[in-house]
Amino acid sequence: MRRSAATALPGPEPTERRDWQTLKSLLPYLWAYKGRVIFALACLIAAKGANVAVPVVFKGVIDALTITPEQAFIVVPAALLLAYGVLRFSNSLLTELREIIFARVTQQAVRRISLQVFRHLHALSLRFHLERQTGGLTRDIERGTRSINSLISYTLYSILPTLVEISLVIGILLVTYDAIFAIITLVTLSLYIVFTVQVTNWRTALRRHANELDSAANARAIDSLLNFETVKYFNNEEFEARRYDEQVDKWTRAQMKNQFSLSGLNIGQAAIVSVGVTLMMWQAADRVATGEMTIGDIVLVNAFLIQLYIPLNFLGVIYRELRQSLTDIERMFGLMHENREIADAPDALTLQPGPAAVRFEHVGFSYDPERQILEDVDFEVPAGHTVAVVGHSGSGKSTLARLLYRFYDVGAGAIRINGHDLRSLTQLSLRSAIGIVPQDTVLFNDTLFYNIQYGRPDASREEVEAAARAAQLTDFVARLPAGFDTRVGERGLKLSGGEKQRVAIARALLKNPAILIFDEATSALDSRTEKAIQTQLERAAAGRTAIVIAHRLSTVMDADEIIVLDQGRIVERGRHDELLAAGGDYARMWALQQQEAEEE
Repeated sequence: MRRSAATALPGPEPTERRDWQTLKSLLPYLWAYKGRVIFALACLIAAKGANVAVPVVFKGVIDALTITPEQAFIVVPAALLLAYGVLRFSNSLLTELREIIFARVTQQAVRRISLQVFRHLHALSLRFHLERQTGGLTRDIERGTRSINSLISYTLYSILPTLVEISLVIGILLVTYDAIFAIITLVTLSLYIVFTVQVTNWRTALRRHANELDSAANARAIDSLLNFETVKYFNNEEFEARRYDEQVDKWTRAQMKNQFSLSGLNIGQAAIVSVGVTLMMWQAADRVATGEMTIGDIVLVNAFLIQLYIPLNFLGVIYRELRQSLTDIERMFGLMHENREIADAPDALTLQPGPAAVRFEHVGFSYDPERQILEDVDFEVPAGHTVAVVGHSGSGKSTLARLLYRFYDVGAGAIRINGHDLRSLTQLSLRSAIGIVPQDTVLFNDTLFYNIQYGRPDASREEVEAAARAAQLTDFVARLPAGFDTRVGERGLKLSGGEKQRVAIARALLKNPAILIFDEATSALDSRTEKAIQTQLERAAAGRTAIVIAHRLSTVMDADEIIVLDQGRIVERGRHDELLAAGGDYARMWALQQQEAEEE
């Protein structure tokens, strides 16, 4: 995925810097519910203190009992089992209590972050969305949102209570017994943490690589399925399957390495803990034999060992999951730092409703610095007038529409509406004033009614049906068993090209904007339907500012002015009759199209 320069973080440890930045970015979402956060945190810290006190109470109970050596064999394990049962119940109870108190905080944070990412993606430029891979992007977001819950839970409500419990246990051992017990515990903890951190950092690279391969495999599958018809056209099902299998095979191998490294980590952790437990028990048993410690003391040490082993092991799990969660959401949070490219100015104005005059002032533009698309394009569309733009494919006609919508900013010159530079207007008010019928119509996988109503979501059913009639959709809808409730399929694939274009026309008419853009609006229609819709388009354009981008010159004969583009430059302009009389490029295109029509 391409990253903007703003996300590059200098320094020798960029991963650590990103981790802390990620944690910092989560705090505002959590602190919105600070009462719940503080209450849950207080409950867990108090519970950890109670857990540590349990072995101390059992020590007093054991020492108070008068038992024979034969009875000790039974009492000590019984006490340990009882302590174990109490601790297990306490852990389960506290876990559920934490979930009850903190559930709203976590879920609302996930909801707000997901919404922020979604909105930011819609705010990014068209350039970003043309370069992205849909499958990989959706997979990154899915993994990121799923990992937020784990990240929040592990960060705020597992690490701190675990450290509190370890500190309390070490303090009791240091004050009550010989320093050797605290030293063994500290050394074991230090070795465990250092080993876990080092190995987990190494595993993070493996996990990131596996995630990249997973996203790549998913992107390849989605891309292939979106081009289902193309695959069928060329009998390339097996070719696509091989390409997908190659990517999945790479992911499988990466997952195996990931699992092997996890097993190695677990074995190392178990070895460190086992050595520490053995040393602690050896020291305790030696002191019991010499009478320096009582049976209650060895019960206490055993209980502490059991109690420490659980959070110690859990600390390793927490760190692994924390790093894996951070790895999973790294791309999603990175999306939130993608350069928007097109953003409202701090003092942006709101374009007021009403008639709109459009002016292109010596506009120059290029998608790529090495290839100029538009150069010194200068023309005006007075309010209520219709201007047509014609030319060969690749001459820059559709780019004019994208610039007017401000999907990109011009490289030179300016585009103005009612005298206001587009860059000085809010994008919301600008795009609210423009309606478009694009050349390539893409529909939502929903009903016909939904796709037409999308032009104005608050429109009534009567208004939607009126727009459908204006776009000559009535007969088509009447033939459908489900009528307006017919689902159009993914990207509208259940409809023909002409049907999709008529839906787009109805959607634009329903929006009722001040400026209308028809970008090859009838290119996918047959001649009969084109003539019928052309009349409706002329009626829709009446009284509005209209820009008609067309290849068929017969559709722009009545325009107030016709602009002829060639390689991004205006080479001719005038009305239909004037251009024919001039005998230039327009006249030659007209003659060629008339000849083609006669041959048909």
